[in-house]
Amino acid sequence: MRMLVLGAGLQGSACAFDLLQNPDVTEVRLADLNVSRLPAFLAPYTDAAALGGAKPRLLPTPLDAKDAEAVRALMRQSDAVMSALPYYFNGSMARHAVECGAHFTDLGGNTEIVFEQKRLDAAAKAANVSVIPDTGLAPGMVNILAQHGIDLLQRDGASVQSVRIFVGGLPQHPEPPLNYQIVYSLEGVLDYYTTKSSIVRDGRQQPVTALSEIEPVTFADPAIGTLEAFHTAGGLSTMGYRYEGQIPTMEYKTLRYPGHAKMMEAIRDLGFFDLEPVEVKGVRVVPRDVALALMGPRLTKPHGQDLVALRVVVDGTKDGRTVSRGWELVDRYDTQRGISAMMRTTGYSLSITGQLQAQRVIPPGVCTPDECVPAERYMAELGKRGVDIKSIA
Repeated sequence: MRMLVLGAGLQGSACAFDLLQNPDVTEVRLADLNVSRLPAFLAPYTDAAALGGAKPRLLPTPLDAKDAEAVRALMRQSDAVMSALPYYFNGSMARHAVECGAHFTDLGGNTEIVFEQKRLDAAAKAANVSVIPDTGLAPGMVNILAQHGIDLLQRDGASVQSVRIFVGGLPQHPEPPLNYQIVYSLEGVLDYYTTKSSIVRDGRQQPVTALSEIEPVTFADPAIGTLEAFHTAGGLSTMGYRYEGQIPTMEYKTLRYPGHAKMMEAIRDLGFFDLEPVEVKGVRVVPRDVALALMGPRLTKPHGQDLVALRVVVDGTKDGRTVSRGWELVDRYDTQRGISAMMRTTGYSLSITGQLQAQRVIPPGVCTPDECVPAERYMAELGKRGVDIKSIA
């Protein structure tokens, strides 16, 4: 299998590393504008001495994602493409891949773009390739688990009443005042804190304010204990649209250490995350740019070790009683390799999906992971990597 990974940042590098663990993957091209400073855990795969003179399977490849012909040239040489580029590239990259006859998957991040990609379904089937948006952690892993719960309850004759998803990327050793460290784009975090979240309530999709409806979520792991959960956008992606009118309640909430949401809400409501420029001593300044410049260095912990906490619970009724299916995950920073928990849960998920596509496990066409990724096989693959999802109901 010849695999192309677009984007050599944290998630793309983790995806490339995971692909290289499969001996059936003969080539991994890791493409980005700058591929001269890859993380240490990829070094053995490009070092001729470490490889004993064998031909490297990892090929760092300079690429400008805006250069359509250069992108297409690489895609034509690949069986599957995994994109860890910013979300706004996802639509065009999916189109290029279909036209070049390569499978394609990405990390999602924008539901409208997913609907745009859905319109490629006929072309993907004609090209005999699959396109799967939203294959990271959330959306991605959590949606696969949620669908698995829905399928199991319905198979047992139950009526599904609610799907509740909780996910958080957190520091193992929180530091005040926010008890948070950057585990992916801070700008993306602020988007989630300011954008309305779409949930399903009373069977209808409706918007709710980000950072609202805080509730406690307790994990048995004593190092984590009780976290707080609150609404943020994006995690449900298209699932809310699929099940509107069928399942009364569907919602996604972010997990943080207690007190975080109220502090961020106050900063947001004071205008520090606004995108409209304001005048400061005769200079036009975007408040969010100031917030990013101030918060970024303080929340970047070069030696900080993270964890990912996740819970998915699907409730239903059967013969007048409540029945449930649920899963929980606590994953931690890989100290041996220097791979964060967020990279493991997101980048590995991207890699597993791309490999399933290249192995023709996924039928041709465009589908989200909850529509087409086989949950039990997916969870088993994660388990092989030490990402252990445990059943809780």
